[in-house]
Amino acid sequence: MSDKQLQYTDGLVVQEVKPQLKRPQLYKVILLNDDYTPMEFVIVVLERFFHKNREEATRIMLHVHQKGIGVCGLYTREVAETKVRQVMVFSADNQHPLQCTMEPE
Repeated sequence: MSDKQLQYTDGLVVQEVKPQLKRPQLYKVILLNDDYTPMEFVIVVLERFFHKNREEATRIMLHVHQKGIGVCGLYTREVAETKVRQVMVFSADNQHPLQCTMEPE
């Protein structure tokens, strides 16, 4: 008997199978440009919720400002949903119309 098989006392033999694991689907969290949210507020959002340093946050903010859209990071579905919700609530609490969304990578 190979080392991948188990013998049970009732005479049954069960082959041990390694589970097929795959990486979870990743989602892009995206900021959308608007004409009202201050650039500094977007930088604060990127630093606070996406843990970007000031230089990287500024680079992403400028990309969003110039291109109309920008990716903040890649996350599993649950983490991406949480980040989108946090940004939307924080923006609303601060009376800014900043929009955040997610899409599959």
